Formats: sequence, C-alpha cells, structure tokens
Amino acid sequence: MAVGSGVIWSLGTVTARKANHIDTFQYLIWRSIGIIVVIEVMAAFRGNPGKTLRAWRSGRAMIGANIGLFLASICFVFAVKTTTPANAAFLSSLTPLVAVVFARFLGERLNKSTIIALAVGIVGLTVTVFGDLKAGNMVGNVAALMSSVGFALYTTCVRTDPHRDWSLVLPGYGALMITVCSIVTLVHGKSLIPPARDMGYALLHGAVIIVIGTLMFNEATKHVPAVPMTVFAQAEMAFVPVWGILLLHLHPTALSLLGGAIIFAAVVGKALWDTTHGQRNEFPAAPDVPLL
Repeated sequence: MAVGSGVIWSLGTVTARKANHIDTFQYLIWRSIGIIVVIEVMAAFRGNPGKTLRAWRSGRAMIGANIGLFLASICFVFAVKTTTPANAAFLSSLTPLVAVVFARFLGERLNKSTIIALAVGIVGLTVTVFGDLKAGNMVGNVAALMSSVGFALYTTCVRTDPHRDWSLVLPGYGALMITVCSIVTLVHGKSLIPPARDMGYALLHGAVIIVIGTLMFNEATKHVPAVPMTVFAQAEMAFVPVWGILLLHLHPTALSLLGGAIIFAAVVGKALWDTTHGQRNEFPAAPDVPLL
C-alpha cells in the first residue's frame, strides 16, 4: 500500500505535463475541485455528506494534517517556480529526516533497516539531481524545505488517533488550496476558468490520482510508523522518469535513471527486509482509514 501510493502519485507528472496551457495555480484549483467532488459524492452516497466542513471542525490533529498537506503541495510548486528543479527536488526529499523529528513526539524509534533505507534513499536522490544542482533562489529553497515539513507533519498527524476518519484531510486541504490559489490567480489578473482540456487533466489528477494514492497511503499507516512511511512514499521519485519515458517521450539522463533505481532499491529493500525477518513494529497503533 505504501509503495503503491507513491507509484500512483507519480502519475500526476503525466497529467501536469499534458496540461500545458494552464498555469500552476489554475491547475491546483481544479485539481482540488476534483478531490472535493469525488469525496463529497461518495460521502453523500453513503449517507455521510459534509466532509469538507468537518475537516476543519474535527480537532487540532485534523487541522494540522490539512495544513501539512497544503504546505507540502503548494510549497513544492512555489519552489519549482522560484528555484532550480534540482534544488526543489533535493530539499523536498529531506522529508524522511524531518519526519524523524516529528516521529519522536509519538515515541517511535528508528531501527537499523530504516536508517539504512534513509541513507540509501538520500544517496539515490543526490545522484538524481547531481548533474543539475545549481545555486537557485534562497526563497525557493526555503519553500522546498517547508514542503518537507508539511508532508512530515501530515504523516505524523494521521498516526495520532486510531479511530479518526483521516479521509477528511483530502477535501480539507483541497478547500484551503482552492481559496489560496484562487486569490493568487485573481491577483495576477488571470481567469479561474482555464481551457477545457487542461481543466480535464487537473480534474483527473485530483479526482483519481490524488484520492486513490492518498487513501492508500493513509491505510498503510496502520502497519508502518511515520518515518518508514515517508521512505516508502519516495517510490514516487523512482517512477517519475519511468512515466516520462513511456508516456511523455522524455528521456532523462543516465544519472536520473541511476538515482531512481537506487531510490527504488531502498524502498523495496526496506519492505522486503521487514517482511522476511518478521520484525515487530514498536510504535503506537495507527488509524484505520475507511474508504469513505
């Protein structure tokens, strides 16, 4: 589940690249609309509507998770726009290390396999961006770091209550994203209604890719502590160049492919090690996330 969520998320690269007549903030608006529509329709069908409002009325942990996902998404987009893509990717990849700090508040401890996976994963990310690492813009670099903080905050929040319906986070952060990005779009004098084709790609990204990937990630948290979860989610980085070759006809450099292979080896190696060695997880019970 955890590795699969990263694979699903990586497909967002395809829809984002295909939507080439829409700016970042317009794309994020309609991606978030897709998320909210799917969540609310499914909730209404099950006789449990109003998830978007409840996402902001369900306590501090839920609000923290909403803000965490919002920061992770919008800060990374801002970083890509204001610094080099290499810097943005490298600094955002520090999420597992940031998660270590947050996980301490849950009493989680790092075992040897997690530490090794962290080290190997960061080596892979370093190899991926080595050939394109430049100075970049300092504001963008800070935004990339904040993206790591946001995702680590989200990962940790979903482990604080074993009885919480964490699917509320999807429409919760989506509503915040729509509000902020709409303001930015209007301030820049742009339309909130982009071309239909690009709007469709954004809606597909939100309604299918984000919803399915995040629900899988949330479900996996009941078996895996916060820090390894962020390691497994790095599978997204490994599969981005794969979809680029197969679906976008983009050909990454040899270093990018090598780095992606190293990352994937760390992710799968960690999962296989813990499974074959029957290691007991010493961490608090994680929330069981219902499929809406």
